[in-house]
Amino acid sequence: MRKLNVIAMCTGMIIAVSGTAMADGAGTYKQTCMACHAAGVANAPKLEDKAAWKPRLAQGKDALYTSVLKGKGAMPPKGGRMDLSDDIIKAAVDYMVSQAK
Repeated sequence: MRKLNVIAMCTGMIIAVSGTAMADGAGTYKQTCMACHAAGVANAPKLEDKAAWKPRLAQGKDALYTSVLKGKGAMPPKGGRMDLSDDIIKAAVDYMVSQAK
């Protein structure tokens, strides 16, 4: 793993991130996604809000991956973490889906 010093933009909030990028989904969620998805910033579905996730889950995992990788609404591509690989981002999506079911 490599050391990072990154500033990521999440719907107007600037988040300073430093340290080692975590390859696991829960770690990536905590490091990157939680800033918006814990509070529901700009209508981001909260992590364990099953009702908010239901229509998103109905679209299938590939649609979720595409939304996150390319960006959707106020969310920038990869949640603003262009330094992370697609596989790391997908692991974060998988983690979030597991919590929403």
